Amino acid sequence: MLMHVQKSVTKNGIRVVSAAMPQVQSVAFGIWVGVGARHETDAVSGISHFTEHLLFKGTKSRTAREISSAIEGRGGYLNAFTGEENTCYYARLGFDQLASGLDVLADMYRNSNFAQEEIEKERGVIIEEIMMYRDQPRHMVQESLQNLLWPGHALGRPIIGTPETLAGMKRATFKRFVADRYVPANTVVAFAGHIDHAACVAEVERTLGHMAKGRKPAAYTRVSGKMVPRRADFQSKEIEQTHLALGVRLFGARDERRHTLKLLSVVLGENMSSRLFQIVREQHGLAYSIHSHAQLFQDTGALAIGAGLDRKRKVRALELIVRELRRLREKAIGAGELRRAKDYVVGQLRLALESTSQQMMWVGENVLTRGRVIPPEETIAKLERVTSADIQKLAQTVLRPRNLSLAIISPDLSATEESRMKSALAGI
Repeated sequence: MLMHVQKSVTKNGIRVVSAAMPQVQSVAFGIWVGVGARHETDAVSGISHFTEHLLFKGTKSRTAREISSAIEGRGGYLNAFTGEENTCYYARLGFDQLASGLDVLADMYRNSNFAQEEIEKERGVIIEEIMMYRDQPRHMVQESLQNLLWPGHALGRPIIGTPETLAGMKRATFKRFVADRYVPANTVVAFAGHIDHAACVAEVERTLGHMAKGRKPAAYTRVSGKMVPRRADFQSKEIEQTHLALGVRLFGARDERRHTLKLLSVVLGENMSSRLFQIVREQHGLAYSIHSHAQLFQDTGALAIGAGLDRKRKVRALELIVRELRRLREKAIGAGELRRAKDYVVGQLRLALESTSQQMMWVGENVLTRGRVIPPEETIAKLERVTSADIQKLAQTVLRPRNLSLAIISPDLSATEESRMKSALAGI
């Protein structure tokens, strides 16, 4: 599924990985940095995301407009994202534009100006982004759930930060942050598409090879078993729907049960054939949107359910959700349902990896977080070995009443309804 994958290390310690796809006419490439929201202190919460924005605002040799036009003017695509554990700057271009495209990303990575005027403008932009999210109860209820699952920890804070933490960030703060974190020892450059690995390594050496290796930054604070998730957070707001986020804190990304977890989540709520969609939406008409997803970090993770519910029948909807969780504990899923879940996951993986961008994401994140590229065939083989008994055992282990956390944002939220919803959780 992945084409020919090769990995090298430059003289100054940058890891270079490529997936050759000779049948395509494009190349996707990304600079991955091992820093994200969980590496931040309370005082600079949001700095990883803020820095990501600022790298697009000009370098010593390019203005912000010249950065975007250098990629888009050649028919390409340029973007970035910040997560809890990493940041990625990436582009996609015709294969003959690789050298010029990597010039742009490398220039952003090593030569950004952090001009005071741009910092002030972007601070306002990000505050507006925060306000946009605060107007989206579906987003806010997920943030509330994160805070319940990881109270007092960086993972419980929003990636974007807050207006208060953003206000304290000065030019020197960003310069120091980049000097400490944006170093070759903490960086992977990934390529996928119509490329030659040796040529990719040569381009990385040309654009970034002169940088000092630096030291890999100190690790983040791990999630302690003593950190007990909080039970519930109920917020009353004048909106049209009740928004629910229900979750349970889990193991990390290296746990072999991750494949079982993925199948459990698919059965529960990842598509229109799932139990939650069929029961809560199709049979009872209580929601337009309901879904589940699993998110795993290096040392911890979560299984979460999100839904926008009929405001007058929110308690009934929660009771139905809890009933489905209890059913996963009490009865093994049938062979047909298991087969459909496996086919869905494998099919989604195969469809995704037809894309140069997704292949670049796969090999880049794998090398950054695991030190090696996990072949998709290895993942598929492990998925195929999962049994119904494995899924039931996992459900019995993690889907316990004391483990669940519930966030609700709802209009007309009464104390009686809060009490009934807490009782519904205990019913699992």
